[in-house]
Amino acid sequence: MYDFDKVVDRKDTAAMKLEGYKSYIFGESTNIELPYKEEDLIQMWIADMEFETAPEILNGIRKRLDRKILGYTTKKDKNLYNAIKSWCKRKYDWDINEEELLISDGVIPAIEKIMSVVLGENEKVLINTPAYGQFAKCAERVHRKFITSDLIYDNNGEYKIDFYDLDKKMSMEDVKMFVFCSPHNPTGKVWSVEELEKVANLVRKHNIFMISDEIHCDVRRAKAPQHIPFKKILQDYDKLAICMSTSKTFNLAGLQQSAIFITNEKIRQIWRNEEVLFLNPLSLAGTIAAFNEGDQWLDSLTKYLDDNFEFTKKFINKKLPYAIMSESEATYLGWLDLKYYFDDDEDIELFFAVKAGVLIESDKSFTSNAKGMIRLNLACPRKYLEIGLERICKALNNKNEKFTLKR
Repeated sequence: MYDFDKVVDRKDTAAMKLEGYKSYIFGESTNIELPYKEEDLIQMWIADMEFETAPEILNGIRKRLDRKILGYTTKKDKNLYNAIKSWCKRKYDWDINEEELLISDGVIPAIEKIMSVVLGENEKVLINTPAYGQFAKCAERVHRKFITSDLIYDNNGEYKIDFYDLDKKMSMEDVKMFVFCSPHNPTGKVWSVEELEKVANLVRKHNIFMISDEIHCDVRRAKAPQHIPFKKILQDYDKLAICMSTSKTFNLAGLQQSAIFITNEKIRQIWRNEEVLFLNPLSLAGTIAAFNEGDQWLDSLTKYLDDNFEFTKKFINKKLPYAIMSESEATYLGWLDLKYYFDDDEDIELFFAVKAGVLIESDKSFTSNAKGMIRLNLACPRKYLEIGLERICKALNNKNEKFTLKR
């Protein structure tokens, strides 16, 4: 019913993945000339799938278009809330609280807004690393400082929370917020209930505000542990925000609509006083259709991604004997340890762009504690994935002792 092997032509769609890679990956070095045509580059970087949008979602948007007027749109009716409520109940047995639900044009804008409201100018936010790079950038954009707590890496692909360090950092007088990623991006770790409870105990102990970014919670391996929304762990805690969205689950980032649950009434009121009262009508229709009718598509996606991860693991094990791939339980992002192949000062992203024509994100995109690591987007047709992996392996196996090209 769903064809995930189909290659979709995204040219001339203003796709960030195709047209924004130079500024995002290479920063100020946007004048870099790569020895590949744009159409020959393999895109394995930004968390954006290469699959057609679920037909159920497209049909929902078409039905709204058929109404022929796209005027100011509000969320006064219960349709959006009911769709989110139904999804959370059947997927996670979570009875959401309507009063706590706010709608944002994205998880990152929501995190920025919460940081700006909760943190004073001289207060800090704590982040586990490696981390999705936008967490640190959120703090920087709202002129707040951040500190990090490194996850413990066993050099065999496994990550654990350093609870001793987390406790020590949370006890610092100026640390007033903790951003937690669950499931974890970039490692794909689904935290166990025991781990979540230990985190919750520390959050309570130090009475700090917690943001739980759960945007990847729906995209899990079939055999992975069940995701547990942090609200079910910190049920009566007044300093908690949960961030969810259809953007990763159904590849709808362009619709810019996310569900944010905030337990603190004062912060919700500040949010409402500042929020725009209108929604994009097509985003509203697409989000409702995704939550109400997207189950079958997601089940099929899960199976395809499971096979992509297994294919990648076997491919890497066969052709790159010194590479270590973390056992991803969630997301569609593979996390690969290539420390054996690179010196500390080598530019990994530039190496793969120049030598393989493959665009990836590496250590510096994940704040810290990621030296020699790369993140690969595996949400693409199998043939496309195979080409990318073949290029990556060939470039590494033909690599000189040191790659000296600098930006």
